[in-house]
Amino acid sequence: MSKGERISQFVQALEGETGPTGSGAIAEHPYYRAFFRCWNDQRYYEAHDVLEQVWLQRTTTAEDAQYFKGLIQAAGAFVHLQKQFEHPTHPKHGRRLGPAVRLFQLAEKNLGPLGEQRHDLDLVKFREILSRYCGAVQSEGKNPWTPETAPKVLLSK
Repeated sequence: MSKGERISQFVQALEGETGPTGSGAIAEHPYYRAFFRCWNDQRYYEAHDVLEQVWLQRTTTAEDAQYFKGLIQAAGAFVHLQKQFEHPTHPKHGRRLGPAVRLFQLAEKNLGPLGEQRHDLDLVKFREILSRYCGAVQSEGKNPWTPETAPKVLLSK
């Protein structure tokens, strides 16, 4: 089974009775919605994977490609924070704060020019979350992420 097939099955399992609407709108795409569901369940790696499928397989505008790339980078940054939190003394996972900062910065670079809202996501609030976590790592040199304080991201519709 290919990665795409595994992710398709994963998204179908997440959707349950609320399947795709068929409207073609990105905000209603099942993989796009699955990204936020995974994010809010602190499944950042899976969030990255499902949205990557949309980014790589969908014909998108340059701005949408930039948007998806920024969201994927943001999820990647939280993968690093989560792994570092779970295994702070591990030789690999203990050194994940620097890569998290770099991904936060790349996400901001991609999302910054896209305005205040896109595909039902309040980008101002989302960028504030990224900035807050990145800033905490940079200023304090420690991981601000915990399962209890993990940010939730909701779409406006």
